[in-house]
Parts: sequence; C-alpha cells; structure tokens
Amino acid sequence: MTAATHSSLFPQAPETADAVLDGLDPEQREVATALHGPVCVLAGAGTGKTRAITHRIAYGVRAGILPPASVLAVTFTNRAAGEMRGRLRQLGAGGVQARTFHSAALRQLQYFWPKAVGGELPRLLERKIQLVAEAAARCRIRLDRNELRDVTSEIEWAKVTQTVPADYPAAVAKSLRDAPRDPAEVGQIYGMYEQLKRDRSAIDFEDVLLLTVGILQDRHDIADHVRRQYQHFVVDEYQDVSPLQQRLLDLWLGDRESLCVVGDASQTIYSFTGATPDHLLNFRTRHPGATVVKLVRDYRSTPQVVHLANGLLSQARGRAAEHRLELISQRDAGPEPVYTEYGDEPAEAEGTARRVRDLIAAGVPAGEIAVLYRVNAQSEVYEQALADAGVPYQLRGAERFFERQEVREAGVALRGAARAGANDALLDDAEDLPAQVRAVLSTKGWTTEPPAGSGAVRDRWESLAALVRLAEDFARARPGATLGDLVAELDERAAAQHAPTVQGVTLASLHSAKGLEWDAVFLVGLTEGMMPITYAKTDEQVEEERRLLYVGVTRARLHLSLSWALSRSPGGRASRRPSRFLNGLRPGSPAPGSRGGAGGAGGVERGAGGRRKRRGPVLCRVCGKTLTDAGEMKLMRCEDCPSDMDEALYERLREWRSEQAKELGQPAYCVFTDKTLMAIAEAVPGSEGELAGISGVGSRKLDRFGADVLAICAGEEPADGAEDD
Repeated sequence: MTAATHSSLFPQAPETADAVLDGLDPEQREVATALHGPVCVLAGAGTGKTRAITHRIAYGVRAGILPPASVLAVTFTNRAAGEMRGRLRQLGAGGVQARTFHSAALRQLQYFWPKAVGGELPRLLERKIQLVAEAAARCRIRLDRNELRDVTSEIEWAKVTQTVPADYPAAVAKSLRDAPRDPAEVGQIYGMYEQLKRDRSAIDFEDVLLLTVGILQDRHDIADHVRRQYQHFVVDEYQDVSPLQQRLLDLWLGDRESLCVVGDASQTIYSFTGATPDHLLNFRTRHPGATVVKLVRDYRSTPQVVHLANGLLSQARGRAAEHRLELISQRDAGPEPVYTEYGDEPAEAEGTARRVRDLIAAGVPAGEIAVLYRVNAQSEVYEQALADAGVPYQLRGAERFFERQEVREAGVALRGAARAGANDALLDDAEDLPAQVRAVLSTKGWTTEPPAGSGAVRDRWESLAALVRLAEDFARARPGATLGDLVAELDERAAAQHAPTVQGVTLASLHSAKGLEWDAVFLVGLTEGMMPITYAKTDEQVEEERRLLYVGVTRARLHLSLSWALSRSPGGRASRRPSRFLNGLRPGSPAPGSRGGAGGAGGVERGAGGRRKRRGPVLCRVCGKTLTDAGEMKLMRCEDCPSDMDEALYERLREWRSEQAKELGQPAYCVFTDKTLMAIAEAVPGSEGELAGISGVGSRKLDRFGADVLAICAGEEPADGAEDD
C-alpha cells in the first residue's frame, strides 16, 4: 500500500552483482550473501525481509551462482508473489519463478497429470461453498449462511492438516478446536463433499496440494524431474506453513539443503487455517548446520510505534513468545500513539472519521491511511462515517487491480491510442505522456475532480486516477517515454500483479492487513470480547489474538491511534472494558496481572528513566474527571477545562522549538509536541525534576533540551545551537 514515488517504481537495474548489495544493512547483506546450505532468516516486522531475500536471489543470479530457472521462491498470497516478481525484475533477475504454494503446485500438477494419471486434470472448483451446501442438504443437515461458511473453513482446515473425514471428530478434540457444528455432523458433511467431488470429476485448491504430494511421493521419476528443474528454494512467511505445505516442500527438496526460509513467529496469526510456527521454530533442529540471521532494524515505524509493539510482545507467553524479536527503530521520532475512549460505537466511528479527515487536511494522502478492525462485520459503521465525512475509502479484499473491468477497458483504450499515434484526434492537444493518458482516460470516466460520495462510480474513478498517477511517475522516471512504452510497462505489471496505489482510506480486517503498511493506522474496537475475540478461550488462542494486535500496531509508520467504545449503541450500558492487551501500555492503565508493566509506556513517554509507576486512573486537575485521551493526559486536564497557561511563555517555547527543528533538520514535533509545550507553559517547571515529571519529556529530551527549556521558563535566554544527537 506504499505510495511509491517514481524513483522506487522504476529504478534502474544494478549494473553488477556487487551493486545488488549496495544499500543493504549488515544483517541484510549477510542474508544476501549466504547462498549455500540451509538459511533461516528471523525477520521482525518492517525489517526489510522482502528486500533481503529478493537481493539474495538477485545477487546469486547476477553472480552466476544461482541459475534463474533453478530458483523457486514461494509465498502465501498473489500480492506478495507479484511484489517479489516485480522486485526481482527491477534487480535484473526476471527469470526466477516467484509463486504461491498453490500456483506452483497447480502448474506442476497440470504438466504431470497426463503422465502420472492419464487424461485431463479434473475441473478446479473456484468456490467450494456451493458444493458444501449441497453436501449438507444430502446429509439432511440444515446450515444457515454463517454456519455454511464456517463448515467450509473447517473442511479446508481438515485437508491442510491431512485429516480425513473419518478422523475429523478426533482431530477436533485433540486440537481443542471449536467446531461450528457437532464434529460428527461436520465430518459427515466433509465426507459427502469429497464424494460429490469425485462423482463430478472436480478438485478444490487443497486437492491441488494433496494430489501434487501424492504424485511426487509415488512417482520417483517425476520427483526427480522437478528436483532437476528446481534446485534452490526460498520460502517467505515461513511461520504460516501448514503441515501439507511443509510436506510438499520436503518433496521438492529431496535430500538437498539449498533452502532459505524467512519468518517471524510473533506474526503467526493464521493457525485457524492450519498454519503453525513449529516448522520455523524447529528449523535449527531439523537443519543443525543452518545459518541463522536475525533482522531487527525496523525501517518502517517510528520509535514510538516500535516501543508500543515491543511492549505488547513483552507480555506474551508461550513458545512463539520465547523467540520474539526486540525491534530497534531506525526512524526519527514521531508523534506518540493516541488512545481514545468513546461512549459508543457510532461515536467511535465518527471520531475516527474526523481524525482521518484532519490527517488528510494536514497532508497525509488518503491512500496512506488505514482503519483496521478485528472482524469484517465492523466495517459498515466506518464505511458510513467516512462517507458522511466525505472521505474516500476502499475495502480491502476486492478484486485485483488489473482484473477490474474499468482497468481492463482503460488498457484497451490506451493500447488503441498507442497504435493510432498521431492519427488519434484525442491526442492532438496533449503535449506529453501524462496529458495523453489523461485525454484517453477521460473517455472512460476519469475527470480532474473526483465524483461526490462513494460507491461504484467513485471506485471506478479511483482506479483510473491510479493509472494517471502511474503515467506521471513513469514520465518523470523515463523522460521521452511514449504511450507505447507505458502500455508495455502496464502489461508487465499486470503479469506480475504489481498494482499502483488507489487513493482512498483502506478499511480492512487485521488479518487481511498482514504484509501491508500505511503512514497512519487506526486500530478500532479494542474491547474485551473483540480483542481478544470472545471465542479465544485457551492460552494459545489468546496469545494468537495478542499477535494479531501486534501485527496491527506494526502496520503503522508514523501515526497510530487505538480506540474502543464503552457500549455498542448510544444510550447503551457502558459495560465494555478496553482490551487486556493494553494494560500496562496505555497511560493510566493497570499493569497486566502476573507480568508487571513489562514493556514500559508502550510508546508514550511519561518522564525520565523508569520513574513512572502510576497504577490508578489519570484525573483532570481542574474538574476531577478520568482522562483517557493521550493529549489530555499530557496536560492533566480536560481539553475543555480552563487553562492557566502562560501564553507568552508558550509562544517563546514555540519560537525556540522552531529554531531547534530547523537546526536539526527535523519536524517541530520531534523536539516537543504542541501538547507537551502547553503542559510546560502551564506547569512552568523550575528544576530538572519538575520538568521530567511532564509527559513527553523523556530522559533523552531532558538531557538534550532541558537546560534550554528551564532557561526559557526562568525568563532567560537559552544557549546558542542544538546539541548533536
């Protein structure tokens, strides 16, 4: 979701193999140059894992060590595979296969089926839910819409864990899994579903893996053929591998160890689909001579966001928690995470929409903002609130960009205009490539101003606007490029599924946000029963919910907001409580039960050293009301309560801050936020101890700016210049 500039969209390929290594940090370089034997990369969120492994492949290819056709890189989503292909192409390693497990297996199955089985490959079911519904009806079991979806998911889980219908009830009991219906009924439906597929000569996506495994196990000649073709394997998101996928990987490898895996046990959030981090955690046991590299330098998020993420995991338990990575932010300081409590869900949605609108007004692109929630059913109230606020949005999970009808139509029109060239009257007044694209797409619905409101018309415009922005970036990167050159680029990107960014606030579930990032992230609905979800009952299930929240936190680069509502609807009983995962992290919250306040203030600086021990609520010093907003807690008063701030002192502090920021080459808020300056101007501290007691004045800022601030508060002139960091 990164809004890339032309320099990152269209970089020139490195001239030499060694040039591929330029710009990598020491750990990433170690990954890139470890080309032999088993390699395990433990990569924290935002640490550049995709960069490390794509540069590893490209370096091996460009150095002549890895023949491109011998490398198979596998991941879990078409988007991730497309991004990998795009990066490899830009690094001059375009011949490498980068696919999902399913697409790689399907390709092999289609090729070898006539030889292994004979005849045509059975028809692949695009959606199994209709056949599951028929299977339930034949078993005389009534399923409502939600039960049908859940039973379908159960069948998928059973197949990736290699559980046959007869063994399903026992497998559910052993795994402590909550079945959507009586396990015997689910097993019966599962068995009938398999029978219907056989009767109709059809297979599903799980069968693709199962059948490929079966052929490779039974036909050694075919297994040898595959192993001669693919000799080097890279597996991304290895913590999400299922037992069935691991079995397929073992068959691909044979007795070789030319394998590089990349993962983070703290981002294991798909166990309900059969994913397990055990393969990642046991990698060194299975491969004693493996090279292990840890990536912990976080290039994505500010220290404030990273501090909260580390604090969240510091309270985790279980085997995955024992292998957690302590991230170290490589970015300059940013604003603190904002915690907000609302009276009800509509108020939370409206408040979130207002904050989103304010960020957009302050210059944050809409496409760089996301609202993330636990379940998809939460999206409706946010869709309505954003629409009411006039904020464009897009729902995550829609069809792929290049498969949208308007994008396909635009491609046809651009291709036609490129062929016609000067004979196309549309292009008569178009002086450059972007103008030509705007002229062509204006016939398909693009206008200089977006249409009002939301819905299909706005979605279509956003798609076309993304193509216009792409043309502008392409023209800047490739001066003199023609419309034909752009069409060729679009074709290549479509083949790689490397889509440009559509400008709209993203609404997405936490699960679907995995692998993405934004400048600003709003984590909403963080109440007990939703985070962790009410059906997370075992310790293991609760810990996965904590990891899910961790994934949400680490999606944010700069701005992070966390919110919850005390009741579902206006006037309802305020019986909800904030998520237990925020205990000890959000200001004024109690420490977590048995682990103390591990993790510190979770990104909210509350004074020097470890002196902050507050356990009770933070109260307004004017009216006595409990404060939950981070900004109000800085001031120790409600926003609406009267201020006793020294206005003249506040202005002097602002002038001083502006000079400091200019000398340091940083935004003003990196020195002190407005709220911190207001708190200083209200308290007028006379000593380091008093200054340290003000929220937002941490030990580092106290050492760096304390003398100047105290001098200004005393009516004196601060020393000249800013200290070096």
